[in-house]
Amino acid sequence: MRILVTGGTSGIGAALVRESLRAGHTVFTTGRDAGRLAAFLGSCSDLGDVHGMVANAGDWDQTRTAAAAAVDAMGGIDVAVANAGFSAAGDLADGDPQVWRDMVLTNVYGPAILAKATLPQLTANRGHMVLIGSTAGRKVYPGNLYTATKWAVTGYAESLRQQVVGTGVRVLHIAPGHVDTPLWKEAPDAAIAPESVAGAMLWALAQPPGVDVSEVSIRATGQEF
Repeated sequence: MRILVTGGTSGIGAALVRESLRAGHTVFTTGRDAGRLAAFLGSCSDLGDVHGMVANAGDWDQTRTAAAAAVDAMGGIDVAVANAGFSAAGDLADGDPQVWRDMVLTNVYGPAILAKATLPQLTANRGHMVLIGSTAGRKVYPGNLYTATKWAVTGYAESLRQQVVGTGVRVLHIAPGHVDTPLWKEAPDAAIAPESVAGAMLWALAQPPGVDVSEVSIRATGQEF
Protein backbone atom coordinates (compact mmCIF):
# COMPACT_ATOMS: atom_id res chain seq x y z
CA MET A 1 0.00 0.00 0.00
CA ARG A 2 0.96 3.64 -0.54
CA ILE A 3 0.48 5.50 2.73
CA LEU A 4 0.48 9.25 3.40
CA VAL A 5 1.04 10.23 7.06
CA THR A 6 0.84 13.81 8.30
CA GLY A 7 3.07 14.85 11.20
CA GLY A 8 5.24 11.78 10.88
CA THR A 9 8.54 12.87 12.39
CA SER A 10 7.93 12.05 16.06
CA GLY A 11 5.70 10.14 18.47
CA ILE A 12 2.85 8.13 17.02
CA GLY A 13 3.47 9.49 13.53
CA ALA A 14 7.08 8.30 13.47
CA ALA A 15 5.96 4.85 14.62
CA LEU A 16 3.28 4.76 11.90
CA VAL A 17 5.91 5.55 9.28
CA ARG A 18 8.52 3.09 10.53
CA GLU A 19 6.15 0.18 11.13
CA SER A 20 4.46 0.72 7.76
CA LEU A 21 7.86 0.61 6.07
CA ARG A 22 8.80 -2.55 7.97
CA ALA A 23 5.54 -4.11 6.76
CA GLY A 24 6.59 -3.46 3.15
CA HIS A 25 4.49 -0.40 2.39
CA THR A 26 5.60 2.78 0.63
CA VAL A 27 5.26 5.90 2.79
CA PHE A 28 5.14 9.65 2.25
CA THR A 29 5.17 11.83 5.36
CA THR A 30 5.05 15.50 6.26
CA GLY A 31 6.45 17.64 9.05
CA ARG A 32 6.73 21.33 9.86
CA ASP A 33 10.47 21.45 10.54
CA ALA A 34 12.74 20.93 7.53
CA GLY A 35 15.77 19.82 9.54
CA ARG A 36 13.83 17.34 11.64
CA LEU A 37 12.07 15.95 8.57
CA ALA A 38 15.34 15.46 6.68
CA ALA A 39 16.94 13.72 9.66
CA PHE A 40 13.92 11.47 10.12
CA LEU A 41 13.75 10.49 6.46
CA GLY A 42 17.45 9.67 6.57
CA SER A 43 16.96 7.47 9.61
CA CYS A 44 14.20 5.54 7.81
CA SER A 45 15.91 5.14 4.45
CA ASP A 46 17.16 1.65 5.24
CA LEU A 47 13.65 0.48 6.20
CA GLY A 48 12.05 0.89 2.78
CA ASP A 49 10.66 3.33 0.23
CA VAL A 50 10.06 6.58 2.12
CA HIS A 51 9.43 10.13 0.90
CA GLY A 52 8.38 13.42 2.44
CA MET A 53 8.08 17.18 2.33
CA VAL A 54 7.65 20.10 4.69
CA ALA A 55 3.97 20.96 5.16
CA ASN A 56 1.73 22.41 7.85
CA ALA A 57 -1.21 20.04 8.38
CA GLY A 58 -3.42 23.00 9.28
CA ASP A 59 -2.86 24.82 5.99
CA TRP A 60 -5.02 23.98 2.98
CA ASP A 61 -2.59 25.00 0.24
CA GLN A 62 0.28 23.11 1.85
CA THR A 63 -1.88 20.05 2.45
CA ARG A 64 -3.10 20.02 -1.14
CA THR A 65 0.48 20.39 -2.38
CA ALA A 66 1.68 17.57 -0.12
CA ALA A 67 -1.07 15.25 -1.37
CA ALA A 68 -0.09 15.97 -4.97
CA ALA A 69 3.58 15.40 -4.14
CA ALA A 70 2.68 12.08 -2.51
CA VAL A 71 0.90 10.98 -5.69
CA ASP A 72 3.92 11.96 -7.77
CA ALA A 73 6.35 10.17 -5.45
CA MET A 74 4.38 6.98 -4.86
CA GLY A 75 2.20 6.76 -7.95
CA GLY A 76 -0.97 7.18 -5.91
CA ILE A 77 -2.41 7.14 -2.39
CA ASP A 78 -4.14 4.11 -0.88
CA VAL A 79 -4.17 5.28 2.74
CA ALA A 80 -4.26 8.83 4.12
CA VAL A 81 -3.49 9.16 7.84
CA ALA A 82 -4.50 12.37 9.63
CA ASN A 83 -2.02 12.03 12.46
CA ALA A 84 -0.65 15.56 13.01
CA GLY A 85 -1.85 17.06 16.26
CA PHE A 86 -0.74 18.56 19.55
CA SER A 87 -2.00 19.66 22.95
CA ALA A 88 -1.84 23.24 24.25
CA ALA A 89 -0.75 23.99 27.79
CA GLY A 90 -3.06 25.71 30.24
CA ASP A 91 -6.84 25.82 30.57
CA LEU A 92 -9.62 28.08 29.28
CA ALA A 93 -8.69 30.75 31.83
CA ASP A 94 -4.91 30.90 31.49
CA GLY A 95 -4.17 29.31 28.10
CA ASP A 96 -2.76 31.15 25.08
CA PRO A 97 -5.49 31.93 22.48
CA GLN A 98 -2.94 31.98 19.64
CA VAL A 99 -1.77 28.47 20.56
CA TRP A 100 -5.43 27.40 20.78
CA ARG A 101 -5.93 28.64 17.22
CA ASP A 102 -2.97 26.64 15.93
CA MET A 103 -4.14 23.56 17.83
CA VAL A 104 -7.68 23.75 16.44
CA LEU A 105 -6.37 24.28 12.92
CA THR A 106 -4.08 21.26 13.21
CA ASN A 107 -6.33 18.91 15.19
CA VAL A 108 -9.75 19.72 13.69
CA TYR A 109 -9.31 21.56 10.40
CA GLY A 110 -6.32 19.41 9.45
CA PRO A 111 -8.16 16.07 9.12
CA ALA A 112 -10.93 17.73 7.12
CA ILE A 113 -8.61 19.28 4.54
CA LEU A 114 -6.55 16.09 4.31
CA ALA A 115 -9.73 14.20 3.47
CA LYS A 116 -10.68 16.77 0.84
CA ALA A 117 -7.21 16.62 -0.71
CA THR A 118 -7.02 12.83 -0.82
CA LEU A 119 -10.59 11.60 -1.36
CA PRO A 120 -10.25 11.50 -5.16
CA GLN A 121 -7.29 9.13 -4.79
CA LEU A 122 -8.92 7.12 -2.01
CA THR A 123 -12.10 6.75 -4.05
CA ALA A 124 -10.22 5.70 -7.19
CA ASN A 125 -8.18 3.16 -5.20
CA ARG A 126 -10.95 2.07 -2.79
CA GLY A 127 -8.62 3.15 -0.03
CA HIS A 128 -8.60 4.03 3.65
CA MET A 129 -8.89 7.32 5.52
CA VAL A 130 -7.36 6.99 8.99
CA LEU A 131 -7.92 9.56 11.72
CA ILE A 132 -5.80 9.47 14.88
CA GLY A 133 -8.04 10.62 17.72
CA SER A 134 -7.77 9.95 21.43
CA THR A 135 -9.64 8.43 24.33
CA ALA A 136 -9.83 12.09 25.38
CA GLY A 137 -12.41 12.32 22.59
CA ARG A 138 -14.80 10.39 24.84
CA LYS A 139 -14.11 12.22 28.11
CA VAL A 140 -14.19 15.82 29.29
CA TYR A 141 -11.54 17.44 31.49
CA PRO A 142 -12.05 20.80 33.22
CA GLY A 143 -11.08 23.67 30.93
CA ASN A 144 -9.26 21.43 28.45
CA LEU A 145 -9.66 22.54 24.84
CA TYR A 146 -7.54 19.65 23.53
CA THR A 147 -10.24 17.18 24.54
CA ALA A 148 -12.77 19.22 22.56
CA THR A 149 -10.61 18.92 19.44
CA LYS A 150 -10.51 15.14 19.87
CA TRP A 151 -14.28 15.01 20.36
CA ALA A 152 -14.44 16.76 16.99
CA VAL A 153 -12.27 14.05 15.43
CA THR A 154 -14.55 11.35 16.89
CA GLY A 155 -17.60 12.97 15.30
CA TYR A 156 -15.87 13.80 12.05
CA ALA A 157 -14.71 10.22 11.53
CA GLU A 158 -18.27 8.90 11.72
CA SER A 159 -19.58 11.72 9.55
CA LEU A 160 -17.01 10.92 6.87
CA ARG A 161 -17.71 7.19 7.12
CA GLN A 162 -21.36 7.84 6.36
CA GLN A 163 -20.49 10.18 3.48
CA VAL A 164 -18.36 7.59 1.67
CA VAL A 165 -20.74 4.64 2.03
CA GLY A 166 -21.03 2.97 -1.36
CA THR A 167 -17.70 4.27 -2.69
CA GLY A 168 -15.51 1.47 -1.36
CA VAL A 169 -13.57 3.92 0.82
CA ARG A 170 -13.19 2.83 4.44
CA VAL A 171 -12.73 5.18 7.41
CA LEU A 172 -10.78 4.15 10.50
CA HIS A 173 -10.77 6.15 13.73
CA ILE A 174 -8.02 5.10 16.15
CA ALA A 175 -8.41 6.46 19.69
CA PRO A 176 -5.25 5.82 21.73
CA GLY A 177 -5.09 6.37 25.46
CA HIS A 178 -1.83 7.30 27.15
CA VAL A 179 1.03 6.80 24.70
CA ASP A 180 4.69 7.06 25.65
CA THR A 181 5.67 10.05 23.47
CA PRO A 182 7.42 13.42 23.97
CA LEU A 183 3.95 15.01 24.32
CA TRP A 184 4.06 14.30 28.06
CA LYS A 185 6.00 16.58 30.41
CA GLU A 186 5.76 13.79 32.99
CA ALA A 187 5.25 10.24 31.78
CA PRO A 188 1.93 8.70 32.91
CA ASP A 189 1.95 5.60 35.09
CA ALA A 190 0.32 3.47 32.40
CA ALA A 191 1.23 4.07 28.75
CA ILE A 192 1.59 2.05 25.57
CA ALA A 193 4.40 2.31 23.05
CA PRO A 194 3.55 4.25 19.87
CA GLU A 195 4.37 1.08 17.92
CA SER A 196 1.25 -0.46 19.47
CA VAL A 197 -0.88 2.20 17.79
CA ALA A 198 0.87 1.53 14.49
CA GLY A 199 0.22 -2.18 14.91
CA ALA A 200 -3.49 -1.55 15.42
CA MET A 201 -3.63 0.52 12.25
CA LEU A 202 -1.82 -2.07 10.16
CA TRP A 203 -4.09 -4.82 11.50
CA ALA A 204 -7.19 -2.83 10.48
CA LEU A 205 -5.78 -2.01 7.05
CA ALA A 206 -5.10 -5.71 6.45
CA GLN A 207 -8.76 -6.72 6.77
CA PRO A 208 -10.48 -7.97 3.59
CA PRO A 209 -12.40 -5.47 1.43
CA GLY A 210 -15.77 -6.51 2.88
CA VAL A 211 -14.70 -5.70 6.45
CA ASP A 212 -14.69 -2.10 7.65
CA VAL A 213 -13.02 -1.64 11.05
CA SER A 214 -14.44 1.78 11.85
CA GLU A 215 -13.10 2.48 15.33
CA VAL A 216 -10.36 1.13 17.59
CA SER A 217 -9.71 2.28 21.16
CA ILE A 218 -6.34 1.15 22.48
CA ARG A 219 -5.15 1.77 26.05
CA ALA A 220 -2.41 0.62 28.36
CA THR A 221 -3.50 -2.05 30.80
CA GLY A 222 -4.24 -0.18 34.01
CA GLN A 223 -5.12 3.18 32.47
CA GLU A 224 -7.96 4.61 34.54
CA PHE A 225 -10.17 6.05 31.76
